[in-house]
This record gives sequence, structure tokens and C-alpha cells, in this order.
Amino acid sequence: MKMWRPEGALRGPRQVTIKDIAALNRVFSEAFTDRYRRDGLVGVRVPQLNPAIWRYAIEDAGDGAMRWDDERGTIVAFNVAHHSGVEGWMGPLAVRNDRQGLGVGRAIVEVAIEWLRGQHVRTIGLETMPRTVENIGFYGRLGFLPQYLTITLTGNARAQRVRGKFLLLGELPPDDRAAHVARCRTRLDHSAPGYDFSRELELTWELGIGDTVVVERDDALAGFALWHSAPLADARPADELRVLKLFADSDDALDRLLTALEICAARLGIRRVAVRCQTSYAAAYRLLMKRDYRVRWTDLRMTLEGYPETRVPEGEVLFSNWEI
Repeated sequence: MKMWRPEGALRGPRQVTIKDIAALNRVFSEAFTDRYRRDGLVGVRVPQLNPAIWRYAIEDAGDGAMRWDDERGTIVAFNVAHHSGVEGWMGPLAVRNDRQGLGVGRAIVEVAIEWLRGQHVRTIGLETMPRTVENIGFYGRLGFLPQYLTITLTGNARAQRVRGKFLLLGELPPDDRAAHVARCRTRLDHSAPGYDFSRELELTWELGIGDTVVVERDDALAGFALWHSAPLADARPADELRVLKLFADSDDALDRLLTALEICAARLGIRRVAVRCQTSYAAAYRLLMKRDYRVRWTDLRMTLEGYPETRVPEGEVLFSNWEI
């Protein structure tokens, strides 16, 4: 089948490298600022991302981080596709303002879908802003189905006592850290077969942008949470500890993880903890409300038809962030 091509010269995809970060940042900031303007948020200026966060996204994605250029070799569009075992998702992605409306967006999403299929994933997803009906319709025409909201909530950092001990993988000797990463992989695979966050856990520690907290029950792993403390925006101070991946085998384990995360933030002098709660986990959302977490933002989660998201067993929680 011949792949449909957008109007105008478009060269790619080719793999993004860390040398492309400055150019990616310009396209990202300008495209999303324009998106907010068209949604009526005229005064919003989307800042460029922290280069350390870009590096994490690029190295995590590997050859799934793709760019397309114009005839001068300047970036027209990019799409960063990731897979954590059988879980696949894409983001960030953007098209340069002067090339929007020409079919470039459709082309880069279709290429990323094919790349993810080539990784033998069972989930293909993305997140977009619920108010942006153009985006929802655009992805819908490409086969993505709306699912539920991801709600970003923040709670205050607190120095407090936690029931039971918690471990920070970054504080362990290399052999012990590797053993605990393997434990996280094995426990997650039991509840979400094929899911594997090992690369994200290891890369976060290697880049020095965050850590992973682990809680246990009777010497068995009860939950873990991967977090970043590096600021998301470039040239901004660290103001929140952001949870990217979280697994808990019960409400009790989730409660203990949240306490541990708040302690970690307090130790780092960071004001708050940010958790992106998928609203399919109603009990987890109620717990966050009970702990006085405040709603800050919403995203609509969408999955490609035939590639749904895996649900863990009743009573367990799996938050997998589809944003960097």
C-alpha cells in the first residue's frame, strides 16, 4: 500500500539526537503557544522545555524519536514515540506553524503508529487537551478513540513519618539497584503482562533528574513510583516533584507511596508533588482528594482502535504518564 504524503517537500523521518534539542524546543514552544491562542488563551506563552527532560525523552524513545525536515534541512515536525514493553504511546509531537493544515500532522502520526506496531506493542495511546476539539477530531479520524481523563493533581510536600520503610533506588549500590529494578519489572508484569518500565527507571537515575521510591509489605514489593524533580521548563526553578510511573497493589500501598513522595519532595526543598491520575481508578482519585490534593490540569486519554490500554486487577493502581 502506497503511503499518503502531505503537500510540499517533507524529508524524513530521521532519528532525533540530543543535538536537535534547541531546534525541537523552538518548534515545540511556538506550536503549542499558537494552539493555546487558537483555543482562546491569548496571553499564554508556552516555555521551552528543560534540555535535560528532552534528553530523557529522546534517549527513552531511541529510534522512535523522529523528525521531518523541509528542503533546507530545518525541522518541520517531530514525533517522539515510546514503548515500555508492550505499552506504546507518542508525545510530544508538533508541526511547525507555517506547515500546519497541509497534512504533515497526519503523516507523522501514521509513521509513529507503524513504528509502534513494529515494536509489537498491545497499547498505542496519546493524550491531548479536552478543550481542543480540533485535536480530538483529528486523532479520531486517524482511528483513536477517546477513553477517560488524566487529571493532574498536586499535594504539598511534607516532612512526616511513614508507615514502614521506603527505598530510593538511587541511594542503593549498583547491584542492589539493578536487583530492585528487576523486582519492579517482575511485579508489574504479574499485573500488566508485558509492561516494563526498567529503561525509564534506569535512565532517570543515570541522568540525575529524579529517582524511584519503593514500598514493601512483608518483604514483598507492594508498589513503586518513578519521579522527576528536574524542572520541566527551561530556566525555571524546581517547584514540583512529578510522578511519571506508579504501581501500587492496594490503596494502602498507594497511600504509603504518596507519603514517601511528599517526604522526598520536602527533603529536596520542593514545594509540592504532582500526580497524573487516570480517572478509571476511582478509588485512587478519592484517596488523592482525601489527602487534599488539588486539581491543576486535565488531559484526554485516547487509544488507537484495536490497541487498548491494559487494566490491572481490581484494587490495584497503575498510573503510566503519557507525557514527559
